Amino acid sequence: MLKIRLTRMGKKNQPHYRIVVIEHWRKPKGKYIEMLGSYNPRHKAISLGKERILYWLEHGAQTSPTVHNLLVDHKIIKKPKRKATTNSKKKKEEAKQAVDKKSEADKIRTKVEPKD
Repeated sequence: MLKIRLTRMGKKNQPHYRIVVIEHWRKPKGKYIEMLGSYNPRHKAISLGKERILYWLEHGAQTSPTVHNLLVDHKIIKKPKRKATTNSKKKKEEAKQAVDKKSEADKIRTKVEPKD
């Protein structure tokens, strides 16, 4: 599966990103298929190849949440924004609590349901 995502360039504490089409299993700094643009978050400068981005989206490429939000901001795609970052510790705790609640509910059901 192809992904349109950011790959980091630039010096330490001076990030600069390329927007690239890359296989989803490759490393973020690995070999990419095509460079579609660049993004400098320090100066809020962005350059995009709109035609090529639309081409890859039509051919099944998926966007990362950050790239998706950049494309929505620049009106290349018309979809709602996605939540770009998640707190993995919080997510793990929520998943653990959901499993605990489910197991408690199963225990209660087994006690209440009569056996045949």
